[in-house]
Amino acid sequence: MIWQAISEDISRLSGETFTLREKRPVSGGCINQGYRVLDGERSYFVKLNSAEKRPMFEAEALGLTALAATETIRVPRPLGTGTGAGQSYLILEWLDFSAGNSAAWAKMGRNLARLHQTGRGERFGWEQNNTIGSTPQINDWKDDWAEFWLENRLGYQLGLARKRGGGFPSLGEITPAVRAILENHRPAPSLVHGDLWSGNAAILITGEPVILDPAVYYGDPEVDLAMTELFGGFPGAFYRGYGEICPPQPGYEKRKVLYNLYHILNHFNLFGGGYAQQAQGMLRQLGMG
Repeated sequence: MIWQAISEDISRLSGETFTLREKRPVSGGCINQGYRVLDGERSYFVKLNSAEKRPMFEAEALGLTALAATETIRVPRPLGTGTGAGQSYLILEWLDFSAGNSAAWAKMGRNLARLHQTGRGERFGWEQNNTIGSTPQINDWKDDWAEFWLENRLGYQLGLARKRGGGFPSLGEITPAVRAILENHRPAPSLVHGDLWSGNAAILITGEPVILDPAVYYGDPEVDLAMTELFGGFPGAFYRGYGEICPPQPGYEKRKVLYNLYHILNHFNLFGGGYAQQAQGMLRQLGMG
């Protein structure tokens, strides 16, 4: 039974006997099932999916560990992953959230900026592929940022989208415009969250900012900042806090459209619908459609 396997893993990994007494469904995700599990004294958050999705959970745990190692911004501590009864699972510490105030969101911005400054790499990419939603995210190492964004991000998503009949241009057709946009932009490879929309950031009841559900890699820090502006955006205090440490650079307004195109293409590939029109509009805005 899956819950017996999870209880045994929590006991083994935490070093304290955990006897499951209650499990409560947690809403908010469309990829995995989420549960709060309790033994009367302790709580953990458990994500469930099919057994073949365990590598996705292992990649998430690895990303959370990398983010935590920078000691710049809080993330849920991963306890471990496993499989049982045809399902895979990821066990995380349970965190209690609050609405947060302007001071907390300003701290979120500053902490994210510190992550981008501290988590530096030598190349663009990551030690393994991971996922963006449930879509594979290709993280092959590249020395050139434009090449990384073209091949590992837009090229992969465009390939999927064209197979779905989205009527999008090919990678070759957009390559000159992408290279022109990024021609004079030379970001240092920085550890990024990779999927930082409003649903993946929160404030703890203590007032501490926390980021969740990462899709990490070494990239341009602006990819995180850009995605915070999708799907409703973050409070203004967040951008003021981020700008105190990392002010926006010239050309960001156009680059953010280029970076967010990746996520809108991914949403089309995952959910279809009106995301095709949104992606087409972004391509036109960038002179590619």
